[in-house]
Amino acid sequence: MGSFPEGGLAALNQDDLPAMRRACLKVATDAAKLGAAVMLDKLGADVVKTKANARDLLTEVDPEVQRIIESSVADAFPTHGFLGEESVPGGWEAGSAAIARLLDTGPDWLWIVDPIDGTTNFVHGMPLSAISIGVAYKGELQVGVIMDPFAGEIFSACLGGGAHCNFAPMRVGEERSGEEAVVVTGYGATAESADAMLKGMKALTDLPVRSVRMLGSAAIMLAWVAAGRLTAYFECDLNAWDTAAGALLVREAGGRMTDLVTGDEYGLKTRAIVASNGATHDELRKCLVDGGVRALADYFKE
Repeated sequence: MGSFPEGGLAALNQDDLPAMRRACLKVATDAAKLGAAVMLDKLGADVVKTKANARDLLTEVDPEVQRIIESSVADAFPTHGFLGEESVPGGWEAGSAAIARLLDTGPDWLWIVDPIDGTTNFVHGMPLSAISIGVAYKGELQVGVIMDPFAGEIFSACLGGGAHCNFAPMRVGEERSGEEAVVVTGYGATAESADAMLKGMKALTDLPVRSVRMLGSAAIMLAWVAAGRLTAYFECDLNAWDTAAGALLVREAGGRMTDLVTGDEYGLKTRAIVASNGATHDELRKCLVDGGVRALADYFKE
């Protein structure tokens, strides 16, 4: 166990945050690799059912990957809380209620997991989906891991320790203005979020930005903002399992992530987000707000 105490992870002082971050990062990374092997083997899996609506898909692989991660966490840290997407009914209200309940009454340590972020891509055989694992202590993010099995990339961050891709340091991009920006968004699963996205795309195109794109995975888009491949990402209908890991990656890589509605710094209850390289943040958020996205995003406020 290297620097971990005799007796393994269970013997760690749960309030020793530096040691706990290292331990959680190891468990999260190892669990993500196990889950990635399953995803690689089953790309293009059939849809088992839909959840909130016809666009909210579930395969047999989603719960299988979640079980692998949850078992790894339970073995290492039996007192920690766990919130996985596949343990929550579909619909944004259920997701908001679940994270609020755990933050208010759950254990100090909470793992927030999306076993397959980008399930629609996965179902259709498009190799652009990821495992997202965030770890928080008393509501503050400590560790974030995003595993892209198909690119063989693991993005990771610890609070105060910077962000890494395959364990090499990474930083956000150097774009200084909207004209240089490549911005991504998601279509969303509801009419309200789709309207917000379309208004946002129109506003950004009029600014103009260099390009607006959609990739179909919040985790991948946040990881790529952190890695400097994208300038910014906005979306209005998200849950904590979509954003927790990526939020820490963006921050530790030198970027910003705020609530689109209020402009406040991101928190685990935030549903409408703007993430960026920092230098373009205020300009891009103002463009979205002025373009009418804020009024629609307000629908998803906590």
